[in-house]
Amino acid sequence: MRDLFRSIAGSRRWTRLKENLLAFDSWLDSFFYGVLESGRRSVEGYSARLERLKVKGPARAVTELASDAMTVGAGGAVLMLALALPAFDETSTDWRSTQEYSVTFLDRYGNEIGRRGVLHNATVPLEEIPDHMIKATLATEDRRFYEHFGIDVLGTARALIENMRANGVVQGGSSITQQLAKNLFLSNERTIERKIKEAFLAVWLEVNLTKNEILKLYLDRAYMGGGTFGADAAAEFYFGKSVRDINLAEAAMLAGLFKAPGRYAPHIDLPAARARANEVLQNLVQAGFMTEGQVYAARRNPATPIERGGNTAPDYFLDWAFEEAKRLSRGRSFTLTAKTTLDPALQRAAEEAVTDNLRQHGERYDAQQAALVSMEPDGMVRALVGGRDYGESQFNRATAALRQPGSSFKAYVYAAALMNGYTADSVVLDGPITIGNWSPRNYGRSYRGNVTLMTALTLSINTVPVRLAQKIGRDTIVETAEKMGVRTPLRISRALELGVSEVTVLDQASGYASMANGGFHVDPYGITELRNGEGTVIYRHDRDEKKPEQVLPPPAVADMNRMLHNVVENGTGRRALLNGIPAAGKTGTSQSYRDAWFIGFTGNYVTAVWMGKDNFTSTNRMTGGSLPAMVWQQYMTYAHQGIELKPIPGLDGPIGQTPPAVADAELGAERRDGLTLSRQSQSLLFEIERMMREAAPVAMPESLSSASLEADAEEERTARYEAQALPSER
Repeated sequence: MRDLFRSIAGSRRWTRLKENLLAFDSWLDSFFYGVLESGRRSVEGYSARLERLKVKGPARAVTELASDAMTVGAGGAVLMLALALPAFDETSTDWRSTQEYSVTFLDRYGNEIGRRGVLHNATVPLEEIPDHMIKATLATEDRRFYEHFGIDVLGTARALIENMRANGVVQGGSSITQQLAKNLFLSNERTIERKIKEAFLAVWLEVNLTKNEILKLYLDRAYMGGGTFGADAAAEFYFGKSVRDINLAEAAMLAGLFKAPGRYAPHIDLPAARARANEVLQNLVQAGFMTEGQVYAARRNPATPIERGGNTAPDYFLDWAFEEAKRLSRGRSFTLTAKTTLDPALQRAAEEAVTDNLRQHGERYDAQQAALVSMEPDGMVRALVGGRDYGESQFNRATAALRQPGSSFKAYVYAAALMNGYTADSVVLDGPITIGNWSPRNYGRSYRGNVTLMTALTLSINTVPVRLAQKIGRDTIVETAEKMGVRTPLRISRALELGVSEVTVLDQASGYASMANGGFHVDPYGITELRNGEGTVIYRHDRDEKKPEQVLPPPAVADMNRMLHNVVENGTGRRALLNGIPAAGKTGTSQSYRDAWFIGFTGNYVTAVWMGKDNFTSTNRMTGGSLPAMVWQQYMTYAHQGIELKPIPGLDGPIGQTPPAVADAELGAERRDGLTLSRQSQSLLFEIERMMREAAPVAMPESLSSASLEADAEEERTARYEAQALPSER
């Protein structure tokens, strides 16, 4: 009976549970039905209201166009944001402080040689700059400067129309704000990416600065030729006065420099500068800033720059030293005086060697540019030439241009081999070799069989360094080159040992210096002492830099120097022979004669020379043993006049175990060994030499005489089979 009651009770509980579940299910169904029905009624009501608001006729077309415009605008906004982000990344640095350095540079004797750096809060306030200077700038560069938002749409459209009419670039459309954005944040490369960044940065500047601040920054930081930056520096350089004191004619000439300072600089081409100034005066009248009567006197009496007497600043050196000064100061001071390593006499000789040879033989070899770095074996840079004409191009080819070194790179290959069991007399097979689908070969597909490393380097044989690289490893070669002083990252490839990875001229000079100083790594430097505005020494090279590290063992140095000496005496570098002075070096010619090098050294100086074209096109079969060796020979001949000759380590004497000695200038001596002429005497002698050269007929240089034709032919053959040896994919 008890079990029966339990069974009935359980059955009732189950029944109630099922009823509850069914009730919940019914409620759930009703809830969702109600929600959906409510939504349906809402949609129907919304649709009914839209029907009453339906646009018809012409208004509908306008409405749909506006709707499409909003859709496209939303997508465009996303695209604009994507394009703006890279531009705004340029402003992440403290761009104001990075430009606020003002550095005065002294040569090794303590004489001032130039200045660099521009303060955005310059000593001449905008209110003190003459009104005619400001009007001339605005009339020529940006007439609607105070009206646009950073980009002059009307001016850009006008420039496009004029350029299309002329079928070329005759007008620029960049506003002053855009030009300032380029000067502050960007480079001079002509690419779409740079123009996009420039536009966004111009708008950014307009938001963050006032119009007067933008104009003041532009007047302070624009390059105006002659190594000067800013209107006040240009006024001092060209007219010997502050910008406060210039007249209308002088202001017009200065305002004409913004467009192309290299072309219109008065100390380079005075007629062109005056013609450009006349255009600026015309712009003033056309813009309504002045009347014809107001500019009449300036037209009749054009500006005349002061006579600079041929004394030019070592601008490429100063640009490089300026970056070094900022790095060494580490923000501790922004007004600095830097005593440099520059020797003005050697700098002048280096510039003359470059310009003389380009003028006499550049057309024959179709060579347009050159760079030269000369230093003492301890890394102290005595002369630096970054190009043919600083007024035309401020790009420093000595420190910034990356070019293929060709066979001049083989010095690092052989140095690595000498550190890994080889000697100058080691024998290696000069025979066919294949790596994958690449088969480097020699000129005429001929081979010499077993040769010593001495012979292989002297004749610039290709297969031998390839075999050495296969044996010791290309990573070992890269490591050796970096230890010797090459700071540009090297790309490891099959043809690395033949010089296809780009380096700078400064890299090559410092790399070869390790062989000239007995095997010590040295970093090239141009500043020996740095003082702040109060005259306190904040940096001294001999105090603050670490001692040089030995990176090449003495036996390897001795073998390398013997081999490189043989290149000059009996190989492809014979045009670099110095009368009575032992020298060592290596030629280099890259693929298709694009780059020609000669890097060599004596016991006193290490000098690297590069020649070629900025656009990387071929020269007229110019090789490292031709024009570069001639430039090197002319400069080094002068550099060794009246000084005590030092031996090349391992060649003329034993290699010591001490680091290269600190130069006299770094210790405070105010002399150059054996040369005691004053600066004025040196300048006078240079001027006499220049006048005699102009008066005398040009004679065929000894380096082009019949005695050197054999060396020229051998170097040309070397360059041809070097080019053939490069991998096919290049």
